[in-house]
Amino acid sequence: MSIRHEYYENDERTTVSIFDRGADPEQVSLKFEPRKVTYTHGEKTLVLEPLKGQINPDACDYTVGKVKIEVRLSKLVQGRWGGLIGDSPDPLANSASTSTPAPARSQQKNWDALTTNILGAEKDKSMEDDPNVGGDSAVNPFFQKLFADADDDTKRAMMKSYSESGGTTLSTNWDEVKKGNVEVKPPEGQEWKKWS
Repeated sequence: MSIRHEYYENDERTTVSIFDRGADPEQVSLKFEPRKVTYTHGEKTLVLEPLKGQINPDACDYTVGKVKIEVRLSKLVQGRWGGLIGDSPDPLANSASTSTPAPARSQQKNWDALTTNILGAEKDKSMEDDPNVGGDSAVNPFFQKLFADADDDTKRAMMKSYSESGGTTLSTNWDEVKKGNVEVKPPEGQEWKKWS
């Protein structure tokens, strides 16, 4: 009988979840070896071998929960395995089983200073630098001025063409708009809906 299990890992540790609902902590047994883990609960057994990398059996531990047993495997060499079991070459196979010291961590980053530098380096662009600066907020004042300075017929043409087209057309020629000579069509990919 196979026991369902899953794993996830980081550089220092691989965590295996063994799904054995209602396991009695008194009857659960785990045996850790450098490239092998054996789980036993009553008649159920799960053997994981060969592990993709070596573990430190003395630093491994586990907890028994109501739904699963969480097994924490301490890696002898930092790094990702990319799998739980397999025949990948073990970098420690030909070396002594001594623990390799972890590389020293680099100095911590000063995130506040970094943020200040980035924000200080960003310069507000003008319309001359980038014509797309401002988006709608840059275009709206233009149309507001155009509308404010227009005569009554132009205002009427703008309002009618804009509202009849659903915001896709803006005409300033009242003679064309009042006769219906301006082509008014829905936005691309849409159709007019008829009111009942």
